[in-house]
Amino acid sequence: MIRVLSVAPDSIGDDLGLTPGTELLAVNGRELTDFLDWEFLTADDQFEVEARLPNGDAVIFDIERPEGYPMGLEFEPPRIRRCGNRCDFCFVDGLPTGLRQNLYVRDDDYRLSFRHGNFATLTNLKDSDVRRILEYRLSPLYVSVHATDPVTRRRLLRNPRAPAIVEQLQMFAEGGIQFHTQIVLQPGLNDGPVLVQSLNDLYAMGDPILSVSVVPVGLTEFSKHTLVRESSREESRQAVETVSTIQVRSLEERGERWAFGSDELYIRAQLPLPEYDAYGDFQQVENGVGSVRFLQGIIDDAAPTLPNLGGQQIVVVTGAGMGQLMPLITSRLEEHTHGSFDILVVENDLFGPRVTTAGLLPGESMLRALEHRQDIDIVLLPAESLNDDRRFIDDMPLETLVAAVPADVRCSYNFADVLCGEVG
Repeated sequence: MIRVLSVAPDSIGDDLGLTPGTELLAVNGRELTDFLDWEFLTADDQFEVEARLPNGDAVIFDIERPEGYPMGLEFEPPRIRRCGNRCDFCFVDGLPTGLRQNLYVRDDDYRLSFRHGNFATLTNLKDSDVRRILEYRLSPLYVSVHATDPVTRRRLLRNPRAPAIVEQLQMFAEGGIQFHTQIVLQPGLNDGPVLVQSLNDLYAMGDPILSVSVVPVGLTEFSKHTLVRESSREESRQAVETVSTIQVRSLEERGERWAFGSDELYIRAQLPLPEYDAYGDFQQVENGVGSVRFLQGIIDDAAPTLPNLGGQQIVVVTGAGMGQLMPLITSRLEEHTHGSFDILVVENDLFGPRVTTAGLLPGESMLRALEHRQDIDIVLLPAESLNDDRRFIDDMPLETLVAAVPADVRCSYNFADVLCGEVG
């Protein structure tokens, strides 16, 4: 059963008289368990829905849906599939106490992997999950491989029952499923020869593996530092070299690079980023792979529509990681807008200085860095630091910061989105 949260006006759901609280029980006699069932079972232009109205009445709807006409239903979020692993580098274990409760949920949900591109380990699948993935052709999936050697992977996940990932991926691949994969490097465990083996094993699988990213482990002040550490500059450089080697092979044999290091890996290695064309279709940009080059491309594409800022003072708020690379972006912005862009690197007072990601900056840290600045016309905040309720990770509302900062505060994903007039 899935429960309706809202109904869009002028939609089929609205025409049927559905209201929030309506329970949808089955489609064409098949029981509904979550949004996946609904999406795939209602893909036809005609179907029957069994429902229970908020007053308890049972109803059966015979629905004919013209092509492209929306059902208009939003559902209550499904119960998240919890993670059964205990990775030493787990983000949840690196959280301080006192944050929003949903931040402490260890999710490892293949449904969110398909819907939102979240990386899942596929270690908690039931037989019924496997059947659904194959029946509904949930592809591509985003999978945290970490290591293809079963023993090493079980050690990384601290899960002795984790299935052998290569055999698991091959089984799904035979059913037409493809994958974007990632390897989070835990130095001394899955770097060096293990990384070489993992990349070679995934490459040998052929077309089902669409891409692989290599990402250095990131820790907070609250992480398990007695069990895990971050990669050194030399270790990061070795990882970049390993990625480069498989890229050369893939370019020769397939015409694409296929494997990528994240921007953070190049920062740790103190090496320049690859050029824009090295990232192909930017398939893993949400995983921090090619983020800077991707932003440069967006800004260049938007250049004809960017305003002339006439020397206005714009402050770009970011974390220490992106702060090192931000001049590559602000130089483009200054060229196209004639504004004066200042980079304000904010230290994370919640997680500690080890955490350099802009998306994890707390509101309090940004507020302290901005509230006494009188020399700013526009402040650009990282939009990814806000949740859907427009609150920062420390639960500060955006409105609190806006009220305290004497400037025009805008929340931006790519700069062009707000400099072209869409104020955050």
